[in-house]
Amino acid sequence: MFQSTYRNVLEEINFVLSKINEDEIAQMIDQIVSANTIVVHGAGRVGMAIRGFGMRLGHLGFKAYTLGDSTVPGIGEKDLLIIASGSGETQTVFDIALLGKKNGAKLALITGREESRMSKIADTKIIMKAPSKVSAVEGFSSIQPMTTLNEQSLGILFDSIVLLLMDKTKETHDKMWARHSNLE
Repeated sequence: MFQSTYRNVLEEINFVLSKINEDEIAQMIDQIVSANTIVVHGAGRVGMAIRGFGMRLGHLGFKAYTLGDSTVPGIGEKDLLIIASGSGETQTVFDIALLGKKNGAKLALITGREESRMSKIADTKIIMKAPSKVSAVEGFSSIQPMTTLNEQSLGILFDSIVLLLMDKTKETHDKMWARHSNLE
């Protein structure tokens, strides 16, 4: 039972990630590399996925923060706010997106809905079609509850972007480990 279940989950993740536009990934990577400061944000389980991404950006040597941490600096021009929102409509996350834009930061968005209000104000976006709380994916139905597939796919998307950033910046595992907390 478990063997077939996890294979079905992996097939669903593959379905979602195989439809992502490579050019959108490249644009976001360029934004990350050129940003002075990066702040990441998302709500709920999406927030947990992007928090891990923010941590890895720090391990890569970027000045990266997760909104809500006590050390998040102000952001402005030459800075990047990366938001993940499956629906692109979550009010509290939208409010943060507007504040980032008002302060001059670029907005990079990962969402499943190109027509969302966050998509309309984003400078770059990655459209990742997974079922969200406000929309299904035409011709596809997940066996998993709620928005689980979205959060799983985000984790793998972010880890894949980290590998691409490592290649682009010539970072190594050893240099990243040297930036990891030594208070554990």
